[in-house]
Amino acid sequence: MPTRQPPSLAARRSALAALAALPASLLLPYGASAGDQKYEVLSASVRATLAGAVRDRSTFDWNDLDLRAWVRVMTPRVRPYFKDEENARNFLALVSYEAKRSGLDPHMVLAVIEVESRFRKYAVSKAGARGYMQVMPFWVKELGEGSQSLFPERVNLRYGCVILRHYLDREKGNMGNALARYNGSLGRDEYPGKVFAAFRSRWALG
Repeated sequence: MPTRQPPSLAARRSALAALAALPASLLLPYGASAGDQKYEVLSASVRATLAGAVRDRSTFDWNDLDLRAWVRVMTPRVRPYFKDEENARNFLALVSYEAKRSGLDPHMVLAVIEVESRFRKYAVSKAGARGYMQVMPFWVKELGEGSQSLFPERVNLRYGCVILRHYLDREKGNMGNALARYNGSLGRDEYPGKVFAAFRSRWALG
C-alpha cells in the first residue's frame, strides 16, 4: 500500500486561505441550544392567522417615546454584539416592536436570541434553523411568501415572535413549555432553564 504523503506547503496555505474566506459567523461555535421547531400540521384557521401575522409589513415608529426610552436603557446590554450603536438601537427597536406585537415580553425575546444564536444574524444550526431566533425553514413554506429569506432582521424576528406566541397559546400560557416547543425539546427542562437564566441575569429590568 503506498504511503500517504503529508499535504504540501502550498496545499496547506490554500486550505487556510479558504477557511479565512468563510463568513466569520459560520466559524463561530453554534449557539448554546440552536432551535429545532418540529413540523406540525396546522388547521386552516391557525395557518391563516399566523400567515397574516408574518406577512404584515408594519414596523416600529421612532416617534414612540416609550420605545426610545427603552432602547436607550437596553442599548449598553446589546452593544457588544453589534458593530456600532445605530445597528444596536435599530435591532432593539425591532425586538420591542415584534415582541409586543405578538404579546411577548421583549426581555424574554432577547434571552431567547442569546441562547439560540448569541445574536449572530447569519447563524445556521445543524438542524438548519436560521438567524437570530433560529427559525426552521419549513415555516416559510407554511406561512410565508415563496423563497423568502429568514436572515433579514425584521423577517427573522417577526417569524420567531409569531412562532413563540403560537406555542405559548398552545401551552395555555406556560412559558416553560412554550420555550421547550420552540427548541423542539418539549418534556425536558434544559433549554427553558437556559433561557430563564439568561433572562434573569442579563435581560430583565430591575
